[in-house]
Amino acid sequence: MTTIRFDRIHGRLSGFSCQGHSGYADAGEDIVCAAVTSAVRLAECTINDVLHAGAPVSVDEQSAAITLSLPASCPRRTECEAVLQGMLLYMRELSKENPNHLTVLEV
Repeated sequence: MTTIRFDRIHGRLSGFSCQGHSGYADAGEDIVCAAVTSAVRLAECTINDVLHAGAPVSVDEQSAAITLSLPASCPRRTECEAVLQGMLLYMRELSKENPNHLTVLEV
């Protein structure tokens, strides 16, 4: 199962971490994993390459984990939070469609 956790600081989205394989299908055929990976990549590219937020990203291929955290002095925080909010909404819907393969948490 894939677990994606969205972090909040003082009620504001501040980043996410995603870990695990969904187990929906074999590697290369797993549409849940592909959907999650695509959303994670889109969010990271938008936050760092388009909005130039400089958000640190940590990737651990061994445990299939990725973490992104907005910096405390994020120059375009409102826009970055909107990207994270869109990703959160998408992941909630994907989880409703695939509850045995994806869990979404907010902390």
